Amino acid sequence: MKTIYLAGGCFWGMQKYFDQFDGVAATQVGYANGPDRAPTYQEVCADSGHAETLKVDYREDKISLTALLDAYFMVIDPLSVNRQGHDEGIQYRTGIYYTDPAQLPEIEARCRREAEKVGAELAVELEPLRNFFPAEEYHQKYLDKNPGGYCHIPERFFHL
Repeated sequence: MKTIYLAGGCFWGMQKYFDQFDGVAATQVGYANGPDRAPTYQEVCADSGHAETLKVDYREDKISLTALLDAYFMVIDPLSVNRQGHDEGIQYRTGIYYTDPAQLPEIEARCRREAEKVGAELAVELEPLRNFFPAEEYHQKYLDKNPGGYCHIPERFFHL
């Protein structure tokens, strides 16, 4: 089992989106790479410095890290700073956070391809995971619990 952490705007949609892929064993929404203390959702919304982030546990024999990153880049604007869709603020920044340095060459290669594709430097943070604090229970699988809830990811991406 491998793990990658993806910040792509509001974590509700990111979780619903990645849960549909064969090989994704588990997901958890939380707050990453901010100060070293667990924030509340209200603190994150008040610029605590954490990014709304999705922890993705995946089976490498079923889905590659590159395939996950391909899917990630399909649903984010990689040039947008602190904003995805109508969501704006530092907590909505984009980022790829890793805990296994062996993943870095694959991540860097995929990011280079994306930068070439869009013709500009990406606004996606690429750094080691400093911390991750699980979000409150009501945020976990939020769009499953609240069908029709707001999401910056277009509905068509939830039926791949």
